[in-house]
Amino acid sequence: MKIETLHLGMRVRHPQYGTGVVKTISETTAEIEFDGGDKRAVAPDAAGLEPAEPQTAVSGLNLPLKQFVEQTVDAAIVRLGLDKPDVVIEKLGLRWHGGRLVMHPADPALQTKEVPLETFFHKVVMVRNNLRVLEQKINAHEKLTDGEKVEMQQYITRSYGSLTTFNVLFKEKDDQF
Repeated sequence: MKIETLHLGMRVRHPQYGTGVVKTISETTAEIEFDGGDKRAVAPDAAGLEPAEPQTAVSGLNLPLKQFVEQTVDAAIVRLGLDKPDVVIEKLGLRWHGGRLVMHPADPALQTKEVPLETFFHKVVMVRNNLRVLEQKINAHEKLTDGEKVEMQQYITRSYGSLTTFNVLFKEKDDQF
C-alpha cells in the first residue's frame, strides 16, 4: 500500500500486528495504533499494509464531488421511497394550495419572510412524523423504566398539543394532531 493512499483515521491491516488506525502520516512512514494498544511507525509499502475496510475509487468523474454525492443521495432517497412530497401536499387543505406564510418582524425596518405554505406544511408534517418515531423508540426502549417512559411521553403529548394550532392546514381531520 502506498503512503499516498493513507489518511488519518483510516483502519488498516498489518500482516503481523493485525488491525489498527492511522494516527499520523509522514513522508515515508505512518504511525498506527493497533487494536491491542501498541503504537508503531511502519512503512506502508514495505510492511504489506492493506486497508481493513472496503475502499472505493471513482474514476472519470466529470462533476464536482459534492454534486455527485447529492445526486447519489437523492437517488437513494427516491429508490427507498423516503421522499414523497406529493403525498404530504395532498394532505394540505385545498384552500391553502399555492398560499404563502408571511412573517412580519416587530421592527418595520427589518425584512418580512415569506414561505410557500406547501414548504411550511411539509415541515410541520415532518415534525409530527419525527415525534411519532420518537414515541415508538421510547416505548420500545429496553432500558427505560415504565415511569421514565411515561414522563417522556408527557413531553411528546405536550408537543402534539402545541402543534394543534396547525390543524387548520390539514384537509382531513384524521391527519390532524
